[in-house]
Amino acid sequence: MNRIERTLSSLGGKKALITFVTAGDPSLEVTGELVLSMLSNGADIVEIGVPFSDPVAEGPVIQDASKRALDGGVTLAGIFETVKEIRKQTEAPLLLMLYANSIYGFGTEKFFSLCHESGIDGVIVPDLPFEEREEILPFAKKHGIISISLVAPTSRERIKMIAKEAEGFLYCVSSTGVTGMRSSFSTDFESFFSAIKEYAKIPCAVGFGISNPEQAREMSKYCDGVIVGSAIVKTVGEQKENSPKAVGEFVKSLRNALDA
Repeated sequence: MNRIERTLSSLGGKKALITFVTAGDPSLEVTGELVLSMLSNGADIVEIGVPFSDPVAEGPVIQDASKRALDGGVTLAGIFETVKEIRKQTEAPLLLMLYANSIYGFGTEKFFSLCHESGIDGVIVPDLPFEEREEILPFAKKHGIISISLVAPTSRERIKMIAKEAEGFLYCVSSTGVTGMRSSFSTDFESFFSAIKEYAKIPCAVGFGISNPEQAREMSKYCDGVIVGSAIVKTVGEQKENSPKAVGEFVKSLRNALDA
């Protein structure tokens, strides 16, 4: 059983908290500290974002973080080395969130081999349509890496197909558009999640836009977990080398809200 599946099955009704950080902002060393800080303060799974020059699914906060990381010379090879160091200190699930071209440019077989070697448990590829997942799925399966599927409110006719085939957890996108903090949501979550739960056999987590503990608690009513990214990345951008402590406190507030 993959670490993702093992962790989610062990929560016993507790809501999963999945957090995100952009690798290399402000440095890979700080990224390692951030991951461990989030895990020690209540995150169950951490997504590590691979910086990309044209991150089409990201809002300005994560776009800016990606640019800072790339300007600082961060590479996928360097990220794998950082993951190896993180893995020495935790058995929690670690995922890479990245764009398809980053995988293809690196070499698909080599990429998934290094995922396994470094201790990555899953990947999220937001610009790879579900219908094209066969481009990476055989390589992922060969190396024991779960490819996380996404569904959006606009996926209505495709929810059945995606949910039935999904593995690990189903990433439910809260809103159309790009990532980023939101003050409110227009999606009819009752309808959205009733359609998802009709077909999904695995836990469902909602992400895109959750920016504070109150939103996390409210959104968790509809599903099995919440995903928080931009609010964390914003804090990192502001606090830089001092961010692990501030991010840890924020993640703890999210955890407390989910457990209340």
